[in-house]
Amino acid sequence: MTTASEPYVLNIGPQHPSTHGVFRLRVVMDGERIQDMDMIVGYLHRSMEKLAEERTYTQNIPFTDRADYLAAMTGNLGLCVAAEQLSGVEVPERAEYLRVIFAELQRIASHAMANGTLVSDAGAWQTPLLYMFREREKILDLFEMTCGARLTTNYMRIGGVAFDPPPEFWPALRELVDELPERIDEYAELLTDNEIFVARTRGIGVISAADAINGSLVGPALRGSGVPWDLRKAEPYAVYDRFDFEIPVGRTGDVYDRFMVRLEETKQSTRIIRQAMDQIPEGPHKTQIPLALRPEPGEVYGRVEGPRGEIGFYLVSDGGPAPYRFHLRAPSFINLSLLRELAVGSSLPDAVVTLGSIDIVVGEIDR
Repeated sequence: MTTASEPYVLNIGPQHPSTHGVFRLRVVMDGERIQDMDMIVGYLHRSMEKLAEERTYTQNIPFTDRADYLAAMTGNLGLCVAAEQLSGVEVPERAEYLRVIFAELQRIASHAMANGTLVSDAGAWQTPLLYMFREREKILDLFEMTCGARLTTNYMRIGGVAFDPPPEFWPALRELVDELPERIDEYAELLTDNEIFVARTRGIGVISAADAINGSLVGPALRGSGVPWDLRKAEPYAVYDRFDFEIPVGRTGDVYDRFMVRLEETKQSTRIIRQAMDQIPEGPHKTQIPLALRPEPGEVYGRVEGPRGEIGFYLVSDGGPAPYRFHLRAPSFINLSLLRELAVGSSLPDAVVTLGSIDIVVGEIDR
């Protein structure tokens, strides 16, 4: 007599730690293996793009805080870059350096969250997670010191930034960038040879370079597969062309490689911040613009390199004070598209780790 297993449906989420937000996975299991998967989004939908058509360009900046709420600074920057291209607004040099400093601090904080929670998903102990959160908290302290907020910062402005950092910001930043390289090496020492972590991440969730390109993946999800594409190098904006830094890439495109790319990127971000601190000039922190900016009719696509990859804003102006069309290209939404292909045939624990390595933020998936 032979026995056969019968497939069953398992719902994960919409509120579950492994889904990294209000996001639901409907998984068809055959024993311990995933036979099929549906990704169900929309639980966090707020109609951001439609609401933006009734608000001025400046009033739309807070919406970007709440898209990728773990990287508000880079979301702010993406919209401001697009609006400046549309309206021809020039940004003072000091403001460009401040934008780079805060964008790279945000990248480090976001990667600390991504890698810390990935370690937890992989079943390793909680110590690395708490260590990485320690560094993230120091960065959020710097944000609070400058603009009064830690998460939804609303700091960037069309034509510059909202505030010049206070005098006490600079010694605190210098202390942070001096200690970060040693801290990052400590994370690597704790994890790269850890038997549990390596077993749960090596050879898991492999994305080939061809699949990554064909799937339009961006950020560490793309670079982890060995593709050295980064807008800061490929199409430099702000003053990124003045800094010496490298683009970390992976070899096999597995969970481990994506983790290591983020870890190495934090080192490169520290290099960029240090150079920006040494080069930053005196001067105004923003250009004065009309309260209700009215760009000439036209359209533009502006993009920046966020922690999860390319954040793009498509704006259409009809000459009025609000955008006629406002669209966000969200890296989390694009990067999530390959999850089903990666998960089918794997075990459920491996699928959870794969999802964690993609590093999604549901706020920018639903918008």
